[in-house]
Amino acid sequence: MKLIVMTKPTFFVEEDKILANLFEEGLENLHLYKPGASPMYSERLLTLLGEGCHSKITVHGHFYLKEEYRLKGIHIDDAHTEPPSGYKGNVSRTCHLIEELKEAKKKANYVFLHSIFDSQTNVDEKASFTMAQLEEAAKNGLIDKKVYALGGMNLDTIKAVKDLGFGGIVICGDLWNRFNIHNEIDYKALLNHFEKLRKTIS
Repeated sequence: MKLIVMTKPTFFVEEDKILANLFEEGLENLHLYKPGASPMYSERLLTLLGEGCHSKITVHGHFYLKEEYRLKGIHIDDAHTEPPSGYKGNVSRTCHLIEELKEAKKKANYVFLHSIFDSQTNVDEKASFTMAQLEEAAKNGLIDKKVYALGGMNLDTIKAVKDLGFGGIVICGDLWNRFNIHNEIDYKALLNHFEKLRKTIS
């Protein structure tokens, strides 16, 4: 299984240091997700991280950053929108319905299925599917190695998605909730948790 980390939706002071450490610990695919933020802040973060990390970063929105910083790819937050005209490179997508998976997989290197479980970042974001619906999708070959589970992923839910045949998981709240951006500077607990996640999916 693959492990993707999605950034917090907002920027914070220690972010570049934590991300650099995660890459050192073996993170292979970071999704840079900063909805509504000026691209200037993303440029600053990418500059701080340095070229060695850029090939492991996939960007949501502000797709010009992909070429400018030679990033891993772009992510489209729905199943249907076409990539920018003339774009060549990796594309991933988010599907919000099981019925979207078949077509979306044809137009993407991998897709996220959202939301598998209740979000740990946003209390209003509840699971979109029952376990029976997911089992049926897996049985019909819709869930496979190209589909990654997004929403409520943590150490306790990994086994369920592994059993369903998902190709990877997307971690967000489970990781970032271990670091208080307002009053902490020590992020050892976050890095230790990342190591546990890596071991659990391997």
